[in-house]
Amino acid sequence: MAGLTRRQFGLFTGASAAALTLPTYLRAQGKPRVVVIGGGAGGATAARYIAKDSDGAIDVTLIENSDVYTTCFYSNLYVGGFRSFESITHSYDGLQSSYGITKVTGMATGVDREQKTVMMADGASVPYDRLVVAPGIDLIWDSVPGYSEAVSEIAPHAWKAGTQTKILKAKLDAIENGQQILIVPPTNPYRCPPGPYERASMMAHVLKSKGLTDSKIIIIDPKPKFSKQGVFQEGWEKHYPGMIEWYGPDVHGGIDVINANSGTVETDLDTFEGALLNIIPAQKAGAIAAAAGLTDDSGFCPIEAGSMRSTVDDAVFVIGDACIAGDMPKSGFSANSQAKVAAMTIRGDLVGSKVFPAKYSNTCWSLIETDDSIKVGAQYAPGDGKIASTQGFVSQMDEADALRKANYEESVGWYAGITADMFG
Repeated sequence: MAGLTRRQFGLFTGASAAALTLPTYLRAQGKPRVVVIGGGAGGATAARYIAKDSDGAIDVTLIENSDVYTTCFYSNLYVGGFRSFESITHSYDGLQSSYGITKVTGMATGVDREQKTVMMADGASVPYDRLVVAPGIDLIWDSVPGYSEAVSEIAPHAWKAGTQTKILKAKLDAIENGQQILIVPPTNPYRCPPGPYERASMMAHVLKSKGLTDSKIIIIDPKPKFSKQGVFQEGWEKHYPGMIEWYGPDVHGGIDVINANSGTVETDLDTFEGALLNIIPAQKAGAIAAAAGLTDDSGFCPIEAGSMRSTVDDAVFVIGDACIAGDMPKSGFSANSQAKVAAMTIRGDLVGSKVFPAKYSNTCWSLIETDDSIKVGAQYAPGDGKIASTQGFVSQMDEADALRKANYEESVGWYAGITADMFG
């Protein structure tokens, strides 16, 4: 032990035997260590690219509380009956077997940034030289009066894919003709800006397919406008006339309270009743980001636009939904793009590989009805102290059916591609 520095000794003695035995510690000393918290579109991609492109020169550990990952993106297509649940659920086996990444299944509860150590719920600790924080979002339960984690079992949010998605699907499938569905979208910023409106489309598709055309979906929105609004509303009128109604705050006057037991949403305008309530509360960075001291007053994490490096700590990178990404929306595509910039920068830090100027991209597809998909996206680069849009595109009204079908086919190819990019 005499050869250990004081910092190394602190790292060694601070780790539990369950997480860090002496042989493992000594093996890691020959390589720089990267720990990634969160195994979604950002975290899994970062872990894979750091391990793959360093050709084993960096020791990579991925901490994720689940054994498998169910994508939030494309989960609306499961709700709509276009995908199976199994098709949106993925294993981490490839990351471990093909790239030598160590997968730790457990909950990260804290970060000692001075000692460069991640603390686990079971008391173990994991040391790092660089840390990637990609925990996604947490929900601000009381942002909707009357809502809570317990209430979400009755009025699901399904904004974290998995069990909640199955609850929402089961409740949708139980709807009878004439019954209403109420959707309360979140305030900005939130994960997947077009998501609540694609979900309404998929719900309407299910109702229409079952002949339940006397049922309605009422969207009670706290926002005065939403992503791709014109093309969504055009599609609703075309495919589901009279079935989807959208009310902005200038109409409903504000949400006073929701009551899941009675199936009501009270507003200044009226009390709406529904057999299914889909309540999506406001959001913030996953809890570990705040525990690590990486968030600001917004609840999200400021980063350097050219690297995804935290403005709080040079050894920490924040990617995906948890970060403040300027003009980039919170999406799986964005997280994947940000992960590659972070991975490149980390390799430059630790093994001296070349670092190129950061470039980012994003596209979000939304399925309105069979073979009718719309999209929005952009290219981005660092500018004016943030990640700034350099050029963009959005689907237009009155587009040809063939174009909309091509959009859908493009989205299917993208899903296959991004999940392969994440999990190998």
